[in-house]
Amino acid sequence: MKGGHEWWKYVYDEYNDWIICPEYHELRYVTTNREGYREYKSNPRICEKCPTRELCTKSKDCVKTVTRHIWKDYEELADDARYTEKYQKLYKQRKEKIERVFADAKEKHGMRYTHYMGLAQVTNWVRLKFAAMNLKKLAVWKWKRTHHKHNYSVVFTISPIFFPKYQKPCIA
Repeated sequence: MKGGHEWWKYVYDEYNDWIICPEYHELRYVTTNREGYREYKSNPRICEKCPTRELCTKSKDCVKTVTRHIWKDYEELADDARYTEKYQKLYKQRKEKIERVFADAKEKHGMRYTHYMGLAQVTNWVRLKFAAMNLKKLAVWKWKRTHHKHNYSVVFTISPIFFPKYQKPCIA
């Protein structure tokens, strides 16, 4: 509410599953709406006598309603982890690991534009592209895993014994 208490003055009590208002009264859980928000409402008898009621609510029945999304706990966990040293180092690698995939998809696999119309067709096309990219990664990973100990630079030169057609001409 504009001109009222700030949003951060309403504190969520995870243990009791209620919200504590700035006057230290609880707003109890009532229901979850269709948008995925849990609704917490105050006791009207307590709010009638509250000295800062005008900062909380202007409703006639003296009930304050606060909503909290059902995934808010996970959002808070992610926020807590984001500021640790370990995850800050990982986040710096994002441009090298994750954003590189989308750049390769655009540059090497023609995903700047789509040739299809409709969600179903575009979704299938994108899945097929990323499946191909994953198969390429798997093939490279398996090849490196089995051939990392040996130097195979000789294998890639054309051998005249097996391919006489490619034999180098003799210069006399």
